[in-house]
Amino acid sequence: MASPRIERPDLPEYMTWEQLEQLPEEIARQIELWDGRVVWLRRGPAEHQEFTFALTGALKRSAGAEMSENPESCWRVILETNVFFGHSGKSDFVTPDFLVYRCPTEPYQDIRAHDVLLAGEVLSPSNTQTDIDEKKARYAKAGIPWYWEVTLEREKSAIAMVRAFALEDSPGALPEGVHPLYPANYLLIGKWTPKDSDAIRAEYPFPIEIPWSDLEF
Repeated sequence: MASPRIERPDLPEYMTWEQLEQLPEEIARQIELWDGRVVWLRRGPAEHQEFTFALTGALKRSAGAEMSENPESCWRVILETNVFFGHSGKSDFVTPDFLVYRCPTEPYQDIRAHDVLLAGEVLSPSNTQTDIDEKKARYAKAGIPWYWEVTLEREKSAIAMVRAFALEDSPGALPEGVHPLYPANYLLIGKWTPKDSDAIRAEYPFPIEIPWSDLEF
């Protein structure tokens, strides 16, 4: 999430949601709580916001087209909204750049991870591999079935690549005594660049077709 530049206050290592709510909004919106641990969101450039907005709109159009053909289906597509882990409590959450989730039965409901179909991140040059891997692992542990990564070009305002991942919660055969660090992980199932395709096309979680022209800055 890209946020205005603001001086970070000296906060405790761990906080509750109730404590987070007492902070000024411009501070609180830059923080995720990972099992109560304060994790600061890295600020991205203006392009980060632009491409997050463009991709969210494109996914929303694909979802709308599918719901028109299959009225029994209902999804919402939104950007930069908290996703809470577990069935209750709010002190463990992340804020994907964009996400697709099942329509709630009532208005103004918190989004729980078990209702999220797809979570996505727009990666800016400021993101480190550790940041990416740890957040992806949290999505996988929560059982979110689809994960997308959008990588931006470094030398121009453009998307370099979009990658789609599917959840794998049954790791393959390993040597005796060897165990995966993360029991659930994501497998790469799709990769698109403007150089080798005219559009992003995927079948899950619903049919998606996004021409690159819809994502131009």
